[in-house]
Amino acid sequence: MFFENLKLGFKDFGSNKLRTALSVLGIVIGVASVITITTLGGSATSSIQEEVEGAGLNVIAVFPGRDSDKEVRRLFTQELAVEIEETIEGVQDVLPVNSGQYLLRIGKNSYQSTVYGVDEDFQSVFGCETESGSFITSQDNEKRRSVIVLGSEIASELFPDEDPLGKHVRVFREGVARSFKVVGVLMERTETMRVDFDTSVYIPYSTYTQRLHRVENVEDYFIGTAEGTDVLETADRVGDFFLDLTGSSEAYRVMSPATMAEMYTGITKTLNLFLTGVAAISLIVGGIGIMNIMLVSVAERTKEIGIRKALGASPRAIRGQFLTEAVILTALGGIIGMVLGSGLSFLGTSLLGWSFTPGPAAYLLSVVFSCSVGIFFGLYPAHRASKLKPVDALSFE
Repeated sequence: MFFENLKLGFKDFGSNKLRTALSVLGIVIGVASVITITTLGGSATSSIQEEVEGAGLNVIAVFPGRDSDKEVRRLFTQELAVEIEETIEGVQDVLPVNSGQYLLRIGKNSYQSTVYGVDEDFQSVFGCETESGSFITSQDNEKRRSVIVLGSEIASELFPDEDPLGKHVRVFREGVARSFKVVGVLMERTETMRVDFDTSVYIPYSTYTQRLHRVENVEDYFIGTAEGTDVLETADRVGDFFLDLTGSSEAYRVMSPATMAEMYTGITKTLNLFLTGVAAISLIVGGIGIMNIMLVSVAERTKEIGIRKALGASPRAIRGQFLTEAVILTALGGIIGMVLGSGLSFLGTSLLGWSFTPGPAAYLLSVVFSCSVGIFFGLYPAHRASKLKPVDALSFE
């Protein structure tokens, strides 16, 4: 019976190609919209997570607030870094960092860059890898050596045609130049926590604070969390520590890529859910179109229904026939919509530079929902057809 209904359904669709195409169009648009929106949303979320993970999810940064006074800034010391590491659960490394804008020059080549005073743990906390040479060592810090590590972009700008290792770069501050020996060049990597690795240079922390810019206070802290630690919870504990220390939440700022990833992912998922709901409305509109077409079909085939009933067809068989046709229309629209939606999603992610991340659940849900729409909106026309009396149907004009 089912295959007979399929045969009858396709026969009817073939005799009314334009009407069939128009009735299926609403379902195609609805399914394609749902697939495209959910896939783009999933791809955006995955791309955000990949980018943030590449920046280092396990790092927490603490900066003085914009309006913090001198008394608060005096609290930011190297001794405080040791206290943070020893007292806050989940903290593994605390990096005191100072920085400033300086002019770098070698021969006729020059570059305005941020110079960071850091210690040897900076490399491991941020996962920086050197393309050549090595990073700053503990001995460099202890002996206040005048050594420097270049970001990839600066290295190519200052030394376009030669290996920078072993060469000397002059760093100018207020017209006074100091010479630094290049000991390493970093590989390219993602900017994170306000640090642009490719356009910055790094010298020993003690060298920075004693020889380049004499300062006692620490500007920023970069905190590396222990493996397996919940970064968000640790960031909360760090915030509580500085709130107790300063007495004001405006005196400091705590930032973490994990916090940013959670926020962006939450926004993306909420927007994706909203747009999916809007797209699903078009499925309902398409279902109404299916019901309208099926009612017209019932009216056109009234005599056919009367003949089938006169030959012994049961109301259940008539109802099954029209329900099958409605489901065929929506299933056909669902399949075409999936193909179209997949193509649009792939094109969109390619243009935006995101990774293509299709969601199997969205495909399954779209097909199930479209078939459900067909059953729901095809039920009334099918029921109406099954209730026709053979005499009335045969005499219908």
